[in-house]
Amino acid sequence: MRRYVLTGTPGAGKTSILRRLAELGHEVVEEAATSVIARSQARGVDEPWTRASFIDEIVAMQRQRQLETAVTTSPVQVYDRSPVCTHALATYLGWPVSRALAAELERITSMDVYERQVLFVRNLGFCEPTAARRISYHESLVFEEIHEQSYRAFGYELIDIPAADLPERVATIDSVISRSTG
Repeated sequence: MRRYVLTGTPGAGKTSILRRLAELGHEVVEEAATSVIARSQARGVDEPWTRASFIDEIVAMQRQRQLETAVTTSPVQVYDRSPVCTHALATYLGWPVSRALAAELERITSMDVYERQVLFVRNLGFCEPTAARRISYHESLVFEEIHEQSYRAFGYELIDIPAADLPERVATIDSVISRSTG
């Protein structure tokens, strides 16, 4: 099983890429943070990222999703983010690395859960706000840099997916994934 991480700054187009990869027949795993935010906002918590439990909720959902999809016949999975992204998020928000996050980072490292090559989707030159994404373009560039630093600090190699139209980005990623299975 080869598990690739698709990462980058908010608004870089990861979700659109992930949808296209699924249409091509790749098994994909959705981002946990967006689900945690949506669930919290549905309960009346407008800005869940201001709560100390936010990072641990993301970690728990990431772990659950990874373990639930561990038994599959697919040779490749593509994950929209990983616990290393959660490390970058904690850093960006100024939160300390919690015990749960540290334990999950240790688990994914010691068990080689994800491929060491990470698909790093570059920003598109803008960042559209959403209910879950309340970040300016300038802030997204800072967040992008923190993501790079986190992945490099944990020993991952970044495969650059530059800004381009959606079919070109999907073709680049599909090519990387196909080389690993062919």
